[in-house]
Amino acid sequence: MTNPDETPLSSSAADPNAALEERVADASQFVSRIRASLAPIVIGQTMMVDRLLIGLLTGGHVLLEGVPGLAKTLTVKSLAESIHCQFARIQFTPDLLPADLIGTMIFDQASRDFVPRKGPVFTNILLADEINRAPAKVQSALLEAMQERQVTIGDATYKLDRPFLVLATQNPIEQEGTYPLPEAQVDRFMLMIKVGYPTRSEERQIMDLVTESAEMPTPQPVVTPQEVLDAQQLVRQIYIDDKLKDYIVDIIYATRTPEQYKLRSLADFIDYGASPRATIYLNLASRAHAFLEGRAYVTPEDIKAVAYDVLRHRVVLTYEAEAEEYTPERVLTTILETIDVP
Repeated sequence: MTNPDETPLSSSAADPNAALEERVADASQFVSRIRASLAPIVIGQTMMVDRLLIGLLTGGHVLLEGVPGLAKTLTVKSLAESIHCQFARIQFTPDLLPADLIGTMIFDQASRDFVPRKGPVFTNILLADEINRAPAKVQSALLEAMQERQVTIGDATYKLDRPFLVLATQNPIEQEGTYPLPEAQVDRFMLMIKVGYPTRSEERQIMDLVTESAEMPTPQPVVTPQEVLDAQQLVRQIYIDDKLKDYIVDIIYATRTPEQYKLRSLADFIDYGASPRATIYLNLASRAHAFLEGRAYVTPEDIKAVAYDVLRHRVVLTYEAEAEEYTPERVLTTILETIDVP
């Protein structure tokens, strides 16, 4: 017989999955606020905005590649302005020094001692504009900050504030005066986004916005850093089935040993497969993609949606592949079409 004084459990309290669904639905509302803040400024480029949000939700750094004029810098700057956080932009040039990025020790006349002067890397969102124009010493100075979330100046190490995110751009068509990013640094980027041209109707809107408006609209801060940090914790709780985890590992291993996955034709085209970071990042990016869709669980479609952005810069092709006009995207398409989806 039921005790009338007992309060029945709610469906969300009885079902942990339902409780997680509610938390995701509630926490993901700030995504809509960011999109609404960017909509009047960034015309089109929905995929780029979503991938930047995935980087924000996972704390993963993002590399944007595209020809000039595709609103890469504008989108990153607008995203940063829509969050109540610090933002810094560095225009990378061949004469840039590591001290220009991380800071240096200076002599203080008052204390008669050397004190640190922190560089622009001490921020929440760092825009590294045209990152491939900086020499190797500057690029390597960024590695510690990207991987360890800390910076060493002199003999002292300083932790960076969270969230910390490096959003870098590079121009793929101009090679003069550039320094290609080494594999070790490219691997630090969670996502590499290929930014394409807008559609014809979007280009018309861009033209009207720029030529007929006295002032360009500016985004308003609509999200706090704490909301971002809370969302990052929640993304890691999104459910992913063991079969999907195995599916991710199969995709990664197919880039290393394609012959074991009935992909013998790719064996001569892949020089180096994806690193273990790819396995981790594909898992996290899939969870973040599900979060953007308001779901508390990952589907195979989430994995496929982010696979190209996670893997295209981690699959190194042979000279034979280049001669056959194979691209990383073409290799990945073959892999995704061949491996059985759970």
